Amino acid sequence: MNILENTPIVMYDNLCYLCTKFAKFVNFLARGNLTIIGHYTTQGEEIRDKILDDSALEMFWLVDKKTAYGGRAALLPLIKAIFSSKKKATNQIDFDDSCLQECKTVKSVFIRSASLLSNSKKIEFT
Repeated sequence: MNILENTPIVMYDNLCYLCTKFAKFVNFLARGNLTIIGHYTTQGEEIRDKILDDSALEMFWLVDKKTAYGGRAALLPLIKAIFSSKKKATNQIDFDDSCLQECKTVKSVFIRSASLLSNSKKIEFT
């Protein structure tokens, strides 16, 4: 699979309950028109190795044909992608709601929310 073939791609932490809920909500808003991939899947590892840097696991990412946006920098492009993407995503998303970490607590919600607002990165492709 060519990675950039199915853009825009939303990458999220598929081992985190809250992040999985976020990805489900994005998928619902986009009506399945975005490709959503977990960080810890085979495709996610391939994207992290080829495109993203060491900070990839610290935030969610939106990857389009020219740029990868992470965290806070990805919010506006994500909203634009939700409303402008017309191509149906080719992969079926299997969301796993099981969580082995303590990410369902109120403290975790605040920590993940603060993390979203404090982390921001933009990687342009050459």
